[in-house]
Amino acid sequence: MKRLFGLQLIFPLLCAATAHAQTDPTRVNRGHDPFIQISKAIADCPVPLGPFETEKEWLDDSHYRIERGNSCWIEGRCRLPNAYLYDNEIADSVQRRLANLNVATHWREQSSLWLTLQRRFIYVEGCVAPGFDKKTFLTELAKTADVERVIDNTVTDPHAAQLPYRTQAAPDKPVLEPGN
Repeated sequence: MKRLFGLQLIFPLLCAATAHAQTDPTRVNRGHDPFIQISKAIADCPVPLGPFETEKEWLDDSHYRIERGNSCWIEGRCRLPNAYLYDNEIADSVQRRLANLNVATHWREQSSLWLTLQRRFIYVEGCVAPGFDKKTFLTELAKTADVERVIDNTVTDPHAAQLPYRTQAAPDKPVLEPGN
């Protein structure tokens, strides 16, 4: 009977902890995905949400994230056993590539951009000037070693009613169809 009484005390505590985890609205970069601001020339550009998510979002996405991470290795397209293991290396490489690319394109003076790196994908989010040569910039960025894909979620109007990315200021606001 003592053992049953102990379970009766522990069970409600476990339920309360689980309920808290399911409703905790705190957004954290739970996957430790690189999130880098690379330029800030356009004023009032909304800061992207990037890889920050609630615990519920993290748990909802966990199976899919494992599957996406391991599939390239299973298919023989990756040298590392999980695509997310490349992201920190790519973050270092992309910084060097961007420094070299700025000499030719002057992208820093024409944008406010953030990069999120996840499983060899680079998500480019933020604002660019209307005359910015986005195609060249994205093509050159995609040439970074181990990058599988670059996804463009940029806008020319920082005050647009809807953006192609979620923001830190309004993470639950609906977005336009993001990226390619």
